[in-house]
Amino acid sequence: MIKVKWYIVLFLTLFSAITFAQQIQTIPIMSGDHLTAGSVQPQQSQPVPSQQLQPQQSNALLPTVEKLSEFEQFISGKLPETISTDIKQFGYDLFRQPPSTFAPVEKIPVGPDYVIGPGDEIRVTLWGKIEGQWISVVDRDGTITLPKIGILGVTGLTFKELKELLYREFSKYYTGFEMNVSMGALRTIRVFVIGNAERPGSYTVSSLSTLVNALFEAGGPSKTGTMRDIQVKRNGRTIVHFDMYDFLLKGDKTKDIRLMPEDVIFIPPVGNLVAIAGSVKRPAIYELKGETKIAQLIEMAGGLSDIAFKSRVQIWRIVDNSHQVVFESDLEEAKDMGVQSGDIVKIYQIVQDKKVVKISGAVFREGEYGFKPGMTVKNLISMAGGLKYYAYKKEAELTRVYVTDKGPRTEKILINLEKALADEPENNIPLKENDYLFVRTVPEWQLYRTVTISGEVKFPGTYSIKKGERLSSLIERAGGFTDKAYLRGTVFIRESVRELQQRQINEMIERLEKDLMGMSVAEVSAALSSEEAKIKEYEVKQKREFITALKRVKAKGRISIRIDKPEVLKNTPYDIELEDGDSIFIPSNPHTVQVIGAVYNQTAFVYDKDKSYSDYIDLAGGYTDNADKKNVYILKVDGTAVKLGGNFLGISWNKNSKRWELGSTEIEPGDTIVVPEKLQKIAWMREIKDLTTILYQIAVTAGVLFVAF
Repeated sequence: MIKVKWYIVLFLTLFSAITFAQQIQTIPIMSGDHLTAGSVQPQQSQPVPSQQLQPQQSNALLPTVEKLSEFEQFISGKLPETISTDIKQFGYDLFRQPPSTFAPVEKIPVGPDYVIGPGDEIRVTLWGKIEGQWISVVDRDGTITLPKIGILGVTGLTFKELKELLYREFSKYYTGFEMNVSMGALRTIRVFVIGNAERPGSYTVSSLSTLVNALFEAGGPSKTGTMRDIQVKRNGRTIVHFDMYDFLLKGDKTKDIRLMPEDVIFIPPVGNLVAIAGSVKRPAIYELKGETKIAQLIEMAGGLSDIAFKSRVQIWRIVDNSHQVVFESDLEEAKDMGVQSGDIVKIYQIVQDKKVVKISGAVFREGEYGFKPGMTVKNLISMAGGLKYYAYKKEAELTRVYVTDKGPRTEKILINLEKALADEPENNIPLKENDYLFVRTVPEWQLYRTVTISGEVKFPGTYSIKKGERLSSLIERAGGFTDKAYLRGTVFIRESVRELQQRQINEMIERLEKDLMGMSVAEVSAALSSEEAKIKEYEVKQKREFITALKRVKAKGRISIRIDKPEVLKNTPYDIELEDGDSIFIPSNPHTVQVIGAVYNQTAFVYDKDKSYSDYIDLAGGYTDNADKKNVYILKVDGTAVKLGGNFLGISWNKNSKRWELGSTEIEPGDTIVVPEKLQKIAWMREIKDLTTILYQIAVTAGVLFVAF
């Protein structure tokens, strides 16, 4: 046997140890790796029980690398250009902690609603004329035994009811004493966690345990289990539906009920899943509950981050077994869109150099899109959802801007879209930053125009019309008038007229508001006393209320028209060309006349051809003291208005035409006689020039009577 000197053996031993240590340092240690003497082999990652892994040891072995926030990356210029989709299902990580961390604390006061059951320890202490201390455990029969008192049934009682029961029982035998009842060791109960749980099974938990406590014991839902509809079943029926998102996102635990023995916690399969990635505060995969819009999804994700680019939102969707972009536009357009199971919503971040191209016209999604080198006309059309079927494919217009020493230079490039979509290089040209593609519609395109005719025609309904079609043609198509038709009362409504009338009303109200409020400021500041100032402030309040009431008035868009049978109407000025959205109503004869305003009895009266407007006013009880007799007018059944004030001959001054006119006082069925109130009763109204005329014009346009106060 060869003798080796001791220092050689020591050297070899130290060399082997150093080499082994170096090998260990070169192998990355992962969570769950197992190291055994004589071998260094990383094992498959497994959860490590908390009692086996000390935080101090793990921190010493693993270097801490601080992850930069999105905003920190943005400031430092390290923000990646692409959006990371390395995201997980929301909420499940919460349950991947050691169960003991979330076990219910047993050394806490028991609430008055705690239900007593077998295994609970009850402690009773008396002092005063009698002193004593007893500890009793509720047996399987649900009873406790106390000296003198004997056996008491307590199962099913609340802690509050137990204290009341014990006090009554001791009072039967003793007087002059004080009593304290407390709970000692509490019983355990058995519950079942089934369905799509991480660790389904039977669990023995504290009687203080709630639904959430039991979920932590079972590891929570698995990735195939729902977070939105966790159910607790008791005695064969479901007593609660718990949405974990309410707890995680809002801190709402109102449905986190206390468990009872033999409760069953059922976790159904997970619902529809949608991912949101990019510049939101909590990118993750979220489970949907009912119809969900993008705005609601962003809210679940904590809202937009500080560097979110609101002008670029993408939706990726599985369509025809392929994953593709089905929407790309700004957030304002996207927020009300619904999301579907499997969607990925990407919120892009701001770029300090934002490169975009723009498309508009006959495409499904007009707007700005992020520019990338190599992008072509075909790519842009695809991002915009493709061409609409009425797009003019022979020619589209691409606008390109060049920077020159003399300023920007604009170039127009004509693109044949058919050839561009067929990848012909001359038309499917590469785009440049800030290019703008306009896709025209086919000449004179409009899907169809419709008008509605109702009332006393033989075939009322909504009719499509061709360009240039006239009113007489529509009446013929509707079968003509019925015998009950009252043509004088025809109501013709046109949207373009309504918009014009509304603009006129708004302009009048704006002028009036400036006059009223301009004077008000000066008057309040010039008040000589506090009482006068209060009066002026009250007038200001009245003026504001008056203006607010005026702003609520909406124009009708009625056109006054003389209508007749089609053969008579043709080739007359009233056989007007129809517009999309026109509405014609042919009423029957109402045989009534209305009187409204400053009369004692505002109502409708049966029409009598022999009665004048003054006769109808008399029937309404006559003028009130505040009636403005000089400005009475008639809203005629055909939509026109006749002003009757002026003198006994009915002659009045028309300020628009600047001449005296004789207004017809003949009353027809369907007419409305309007008696305004005097505006002089309110001081500040007397100061407004032409206020009566303005209110008259608004009333005629909107078909309403304005009573100031």
